[in-house]
Amino acid sequence: MEFKASLMNEEDVRRALKRMAHQIIEKNEGCEGLVLLGIKTRGVPLARQLSALIRDIEGAEVPVGELDITLYRDDLSEISEEPVLGGSRIDFPIEGKVVVLADDVIYTGRTARAALDAVSALGRAARIQLAVLVDRGHRELPIRPDYVGKNVPTAKTEVVSVLMEETDGRTGVDLYEK
Repeated sequence: MEFKASLMNEEDVRRALKRMAHQIIEKNEGCEGLVLLGIKTRGVPLARQLSALIRDIEGAEVPVGELDITLYRDDLSEISEEPVLGGSRIDFPIEGKVVVLADDVIYTGRTARAALDAVSALGRAARIQLAVLVDRGHRELPIRPDYVGKNVPTAKTEVVSVLMEETDGRTGVDLYEK
Protein backbone atom coordinates (compact mmCIF):
# COMPACT_ATOMS: atom_id res chain seq x y z
CA MET A 1 0.00 0.00 0.00
CA GLU A 2 1.12 3.50 -0.79
CA PHE A 3 0.73 6.34 1.72
CA LYS A 4 -1.44 9.15 0.34
CA ALA A 5 -2.19 11.57 3.19
CA SER A 6 -2.52 12.12 6.89
CA LEU A 7 -6.21 12.84 7.54
CA MET A 8 -6.11 13.49 11.30
CA ASN A 9 -3.31 14.02 13.77
CA GLU A 10 -3.46 13.31 17.51
CA GLU A 11 -4.97 16.71 18.29
CA ASP A 12 -7.61 16.31 15.55
CA VAL A 13 -8.62 12.94 17.01
CA ARG A 14 -8.79 14.42 20.53
CA ARG A 15 -11.01 17.28 19.36
CA ALA A 16 -13.30 14.94 17.41
CA LEU A 17 -13.71 12.62 20.40
CA LYS A 18 -14.44 15.55 22.71
CA ARG A 19 -17.16 16.78 20.34
CA MET A 20 -18.59 13.26 20.10
CA ALA A 21 -18.63 12.95 23.92
CA HIS A 22 -20.64 16.18 24.14
CA GLN A 23 -23.04 14.92 21.46
CA ILE A 24 -23.54 11.60 23.28
CA ILE A 25 -24.36 13.44 26.52
CA GLU A 26 -26.70 15.85 24.76
CA LYS A 27 -28.59 13.22 22.75
CA ASN A 28 -29.07 11.03 25.82
CA GLU A 29 -29.84 13.94 28.19
CA GLY A 30 -26.90 13.03 30.41
CA CYS A 31 -25.20 9.72 30.96
CA GLU A 32 -27.66 7.87 33.22
CA GLY A 33 -27.99 4.26 32.03
CA LEU A 34 -25.28 4.73 29.40
CA VAL A 35 -22.64 2.09 28.59
CA LEU A 36 -19.92 2.07 25.94
CA LEU A 37 -18.87 -1.04 24.03
CA GLY A 38 -15.70 -0.78 21.98
CA ILE A 39 -15.64 -3.03 18.93
CA LYS A 40 -12.28 -4.82 18.93
CA THR A 41 -9.63 -3.75 18.18
CA ARG A 42 -9.43 0.02 17.79
CA GLY A 43 -12.96 0.68 18.99
CA VAL A 44 -11.87 -0.30 22.50
CA PRO A 45 -9.42 2.60 23.09
CA LEU A 46 -11.94 4.94 21.44
CA ALA A 47 -14.64 3.80 23.90
CA ARG A 48 -12.23 4.26 26.82
CA GLN A 49 -11.36 7.77 25.68
CA LEU A 50 -15.03 8.67 25.20
CA SER A 51 -15.78 7.38 28.71
CA ALA A 52 -12.95 9.48 30.18
CA LEU A 53 -14.17 12.57 28.34
CA ILE A 54 -17.75 12.01 29.53
CA ARG A 55 -16.41 11.63 33.09
CA ASP A 56 -14.53 14.94 32.73
CA ILE A 57 -17.67 16.68 31.42
CA GLU A 58 -20.37 15.09 33.60
CA GLY A 59 -18.43 13.78 36.59
CA ALA A 60 -19.96 10.34 36.20
CA GLU A 61 -18.40 7.00 35.29
CA VAL A 62 -19.68 5.32 32.12
CA PRO A 63 -18.80 1.60 32.02
CA VAL A 64 -16.72 0.40 29.08
CA GLY A 65 -16.76 -3.11 27.64
CA GLU A 66 -14.91 -4.86 24.81
CA LEU A 67 -17.02 -6.44 22.09
CA ASP A 68 -15.57 -9.20 19.88
CA ILE A 69 -17.77 -9.57 16.80
CA THR A 70 -15.73 -12.25 15.02
CA LEU A 71 -18.36 -14.99 15.22
CA TYR A 72 -21.12 -12.63 14.06
CA ARG A 73 -19.48 -11.57 10.80
CA ASP A 74 -21.12 -12.64 7.55
CA ASP A 75 -17.70 -12.77 5.83
CA LEU A 76 -16.09 -15.10 8.38
CA SER A 77 -15.03 -17.65 5.78
CA GLU A 78 -13.36 -14.92 3.72
CA ILE A 79 -11.30 -13.71 6.68
CA SER A 80 -9.79 -17.03 7.72
CA GLU A 81 -10.64 -20.71 7.93
CA GLU A 82 -9.88 -20.55 11.65
CA PRO A 83 -10.64 -17.03 12.95
CA VAL A 84 -8.82 -15.76 16.03
CA LEU A 85 -11.27 -15.13 18.86
CA GLY A 86 -10.35 -12.36 21.27
CA GLY A 87 -13.44 -12.70 23.42
CA SER A 88 -15.75 -10.00 24.64
CA ARG A 89 -15.14 -8.45 28.06
CA ILE A 90 -18.34 -6.93 29.40
CA ASP A 91 -18.56 -6.86 33.21
CA PHE A 92 -22.00 -5.25 33.45
CA PRO A 93 -25.53 -5.99 32.26
CA ILE A 94 -26.77 -4.24 29.12
CA GLU A 95 -30.43 -5.02 29.79
CA GLY A 96 -32.36 -1.75 29.61
CA LYS A 97 -29.21 0.33 29.02
CA VAL A 98 -28.34 2.77 26.27
CA VAL A 99 -25.47 1.02 24.50
CA VAL A 100 -23.10 3.15 22.45
CA LEU A 101 -20.99 1.02 20.12
CA ALA A 102 -17.62 2.61 19.36
CA ASP A 103 -15.59 1.76 16.26
CA ASP A 104 -12.75 3.33 14.33
CA VAL A 105 -14.12 3.35 10.74
CA ILE A 106 -17.49 2.64 9.18
CA TYR A 107 -17.33 1.48 5.59
CA THR A 108 -19.82 -1.12 4.30
CA GLY A 109 -21.78 -1.33 7.56
CA ARG A 110 -21.14 -5.06 7.97
CA THR A 111 -19.07 -4.67 11.14
CA ALA A 112 -21.83 -2.56 12.70
CA ARG A 113 -24.43 -5.18 11.73
CA ALA A 114 -22.33 -7.91 13.34
CA ALA A 115 -21.97 -5.76 16.47
CA LEU A 116 -25.76 -5.34 16.62
CA ASP A 117 -26.13 -9.13 16.50
CA ALA A 118 -23.50 -9.56 19.22
CA VAL A 119 -25.19 -7.02 21.50
CA SER A 120 -28.59 -8.63 20.92
CA ALA A 121 -27.13 -11.96 22.04
CA LEU A 122 -26.12 -10.32 25.34
CA GLY A 123 -29.56 -8.99 26.23
CA ARG A 124 -32.15 -6.40 25.34
CA ALA A 125 -30.71 -2.89 25.42
CA ALA A 126 -33.08 0.07 25.66
CA ARG A 127 -31.34 1.67 22.66
CA ILE A 128 -28.21 1.02 20.63
CA GLN A 129 -26.25 3.89 19.10
CA LEU A 130 -23.14 3.91 16.93
CA ALA A 131 -20.12 6.21 17.33
CA VAL A 132 -17.33 6.09 14.74
CA LEU A 133 -14.20 8.15 14.39
CA VAL A 134 -14.27 8.04 10.56
CA ASP A 135 -17.15 7.54 8.13
CA ARG A 136 -15.71 6.77 4.71
CA GLY A 137 -18.97 6.02 2.88
CA HIS A 138 -19.67 3.10 0.50
CA ARG A 139 -22.37 1.50 2.67
CA GLU A 140 -23.71 -1.90 1.62
CA LEU A 141 -26.27 -2.03 4.44
CA PRO A 142 -28.76 0.62 5.60
CA ILE A 143 -26.74 1.57 8.69
CA ARG A 144 -25.87 5.12 9.68
CA PRO A 145 -23.75 6.16 12.69
CA ASP A 146 -25.25 8.46 15.33
CA TYR A 147 -21.92 10.15 16.08
CA VAL A 148 -19.11 10.76 13.57
CA GLY A 149 -15.71 12.27 14.23
CA LYS A 150 -14.93 12.98 10.56
CA ASN A 151 -16.57 12.21 7.23
CA VAL A 152 -13.97 11.25 4.64
CA PRO A 153 -15.14 10.61 1.07
CA THR A 154 -12.94 7.82 -0.28
CA ALA A 155 -12.49 5.69 -3.36
CA LYS A 156 -12.97 1.95 -2.94
CA THR A 157 -9.28 1.52 -3.78
CA GLU A 158 -8.29 3.56 -0.74
CA VAL A 159 -7.74 2.34 2.81
CA VAL A 160 -8.37 4.45 5.91
CA SER A 161 -6.01 3.49 8.72
CA VAL A 162 -6.83 4.62 12.25
CA LEU A 163 -3.88 4.48 14.60
CA MET A 164 -4.29 4.51 18.38
CA GLU A 165 -1.51 5.01 20.92
CA GLU A 166 -2.56 1.86 22.83
CA THR A 167 -2.39 -0.43 19.78
CA ASP A 168 -0.08 1.34 17.32
CA GLY A 169 2.27 3.58 19.32
CA ARG A 170 0.77 6.81 17.95
CA THR A 171 -2.63 8.38 17.35
CA GLY A 172 -3.87 9.59 13.98
CA VAL A 173 -5.70 8.69 10.80
CA ASP A 174 -3.87 8.00 7.52
CA LEU A 175 -5.07 7.33 3.99
CA TYR A 176 -3.45 4.74 1.73
CA GLU A 177 -3.92 3.55 -1.86
CA LYS A 178 -4.17 -0.23 -2.38
